[in-house]
Amino acid sequence: MTSEQAPRLVGDIMVTDVTTISPMASLREALCEMRRCRVKSLVVEKAHAHDAYGILTHTSILKTIAAEEGDIDLANVYDLMSKPVISVAEGMEIKYAARLMVSQSIRRVIVMRNDELAGIVTMSDIVGSILELADD
Repeated sequence: MTSEQAPRLVGDIMVTDVTTISPMASLREALCEMRRCRVKSLVVEKAHAHDAYGILTHTSILKTIAAEEGDIDLANVYDLMSKPVISVAEGMEIKYAARLMVSQSIRRVIVMRNDELAGIVTMSDIVGSILELADD
């Protein structure tokens, strides 16, 4: 990075069209929503203003189904979600978000603006932004 370049921020690459789901939804509903929206994760909505967001991923669903021969109609999102989800501010430099994701062995983080959901960033988004810079 040259001295004239401003640092790239998470807000520059985040996906703002985030698919959310209720913690009370069934796993079948969650999987249908993932398929319909062509995403591999859903942000689980807060139950109230002081609650935390959660996340449900394809991986967490598949691990549960394989390990427990789970019935996707009997389990709810809240049974499998990770909560609280790791989040970053939209003003954070991408390199620090990437370091956090690597150190925590996670593939995605939610992006917050004023304590509210603003977007999501995945490792693929970060790699894509690096490739974009290389093409410039």
